[in-house]
This record gives sequence, C-alpha cells and structure tokens, in this order.
Amino acid sequence: MNLYVSGIIWVLGVAALAGVGTILVHRYVSEEARSNNDAVGQIFTIVGGLQAVLVAFVLISLFDTVSTVRDDTRNEANSLVAVYWAADALPEPARGQVQDLSKSYARTVIDQEWPKMQNGEAVSGPGWTILDRLRTAIDGAATEGDWQSARKAEAASQLWNIYQSRQARLTAAGSQGVSTVVWLALIVGTIMSISLPYLLDVRKLATHIILMSTLAGAIALLLFAIYQLQNPFSGGAKIGPDAFNSVIDRFTSSKSS
Repeated sequence: MNLYVSGIIWVLGVAALAGVGTILVHRYVSEEARSNNDAVGQIFTIVGGLQAVLVAFVLISLFDTVSTVRDDTRNEANSLVAVYWAADALPEPARGQVQDLSKSYARTVIDQEWPKMQNGEAVSGPGWTILDRLRTAIDGAATEGDWQSARKAEAASQLWNIYQSRQARLTAAGSQGVSTVVWLALIVGTIMSISLPYLLDVRKLATHIILMSTLAGAIALLLFAIYQLQNPFSGGAKIGPDAFNSVIDRFTSSKSS
C-alpha cells in the first residue's frame, strides 16, 4: 500500500475512533463529571506540553539521522569514485586491480547490502574483504615520480573516507531506531493527552467531536511519522542506493572515454 494512503487511513481511523469515544462519553458520563474545565485544562497543559516536547525531540533526532546517513552514503560513493580515478595514474597491475575492486564494491553494496539494510537485517558479505583487498592493492602499487606517489596517497586517503562512511552507514542500519522505553513513553503520553480532553465540559457534541478528532488525528500523524523514520533505508525515509548507481554510471563512462 502506498505510504501516503496508509498514513491517511491511519490518521482518519484514529480520528474516527476518537469521535466515537466522544459520543460515548457524552452518552454515559454525567455532566457533573465533566464540569471542572479549569482543573482538567491545567493538567492537560502540563501533560500535553511534555508529550509535545518528547515527540519534537524524537522527530528532530530521526530527521537528523536520516540527513546524516544520506550525506555519509554520498561521501562513501564519491570517495569510491575518487579512488577509481586516482588509480588511473598507477602502474599495472595495481591500476586494474584497484578499478576492478572498486566496481565490485559498488555492485556488492547495491545488490547484497542494500536489500538487507532495507529489511533491517544484519549486513554480511564481502564488503569489508573487498576494501581490505583495495588497501592491499594500493599499498603494493610501485610508483615512479612525484605524480604517481601523490595519486597513490590520494587513493589511500579516499579509501579511509570510504571506511569511515561505510562504518557510519552500517551502524545506522544496525540501530534499533526508537527504543522500547521511548515508545512506551510516547504511547502512554498519547493516551493521557487524548483521554484528558474527554473530561472537558463541551456542551455541543459536534464541537467536542471535532476537537477530539483533530487532536487524536494530529498525534497519530506524528507517531506515524516517527514509525516511518525509524529505519533510514526503508519506510518514509527510504534512502536508496542512488549514489552507488551513479558510481556505476561514472565507471562505465570513464571506461568508454
């Protein structure tokens, strides 16, 4: 199901349940029990404020994580291209080894690692081994002159950037997203925030239904966003291997030229 459709269904469903709950409250709860608007309003201000702060912190943290992972992925891909281009200046057989391993690494990330990251599975495979072989091939390149030495140093420096960006990517993929404790606080806080306004003495049923449905729908939307942003490689965030697909295209164009 489309992400936007499922989000709309989720929000409308929660809003509808809140509206039904409002009807039941007006039918079965006496007006005396719903007459102390000042006390309920003060408690709701505190509880709702704390819930809003918690949701804001969680959402900002997840947005920052997605942005950081996207930047790290681009840096990893760009550094791989830099290694490939630097290898043009190296003598054979180092040149061919480095460029072939660069292509193999890009294909491994796209074909083997990305599907596992999207499914929340542990990443295994030859990725680290390929990088170790790249390091060995670069270190073993016999250079002549300052130009080749500089390009060899550049390739080694960019390879280290790949190591760092890869480690950050795998760490983000292996994280559990929002912890169970935080989810518990979010859910309990949501229940409390939605329950308190039921006790407000709103005379008109239609007005109370609109108030409760809007509040419940807004909170449901925020929780849905948090759920979708937990894994940067799936759901609403869904960072794809576009950067590495571009790397493959660059390798192909470099070979053709």
